[in-house]
Amino acid sequence: MKKGIHPDYVEATVHCSCGNSFTTRATKTELHVELCNECHPFYTGQQKFVDTGGRVQRFADKFGSAAEGVAEREAKRKAEKLAAAQAAEAKAREERERKAAAKAEKAAKFAEKAARKAGKDVEKNADASDSPEFAENSDATSDVTAADVAADVADENGTVTGDAEVAVDAAATDDAEAAAVDDKAEVVTEAATEETAAE
Repeated sequence: MKKGIHPDYVEATVHCSCGNSFTTRATKTELHVELCNECHPFYTGQQKFVDTGGRVQRFADKFGSAAEGVAEREAKRKAEKLAAAQAAEAKAREERERKAAAKAEKAAKFAEKAARKAGKDVEKNADASDSPEFAENSDATSDVTAADVAADVADENGTVTGDAEVAVDAAATDDAEAAAVDDKAEVVTEAATEETAAE
């Protein structure tokens, strides 16, 4: 081996950043290290970040904290989503109110129309009650009703009063007149049919 080209191999003291120190041999008398067997994750089982010369802090100062940026973006996204949900809810509420108003308006128009129709029906019935035909029909109905009542009374009591006899006679007369009118109508109809067949 060539002489005079190798440094001296002497006893050296090693100082770790965790505070541990031990003695070994090296070409220097003192050494300063970041990790040792007392603080290395392989031996301790715990993760440890080594910031040599403050590089992590300088990166954080230059670009900001990534966790803070992610949290800020997440908060902004949640705020936008909440605003969109509130806008959709307001729109749906307005749509429901519009449909309810339209339905109420339609119901009011229907009620007004029904009221007008009922008024017209009342006026029509009043006019019909004033007409002579309605009076005749009412008299005939009252006669028949009285006759029916008198007949029922006669059936129940076995006797017929004078008013009941008159009512029964009047009802019988009306029935006879109605039968005669029906017979006359049948004769006229038969005559018209024969004339049509002859032609």
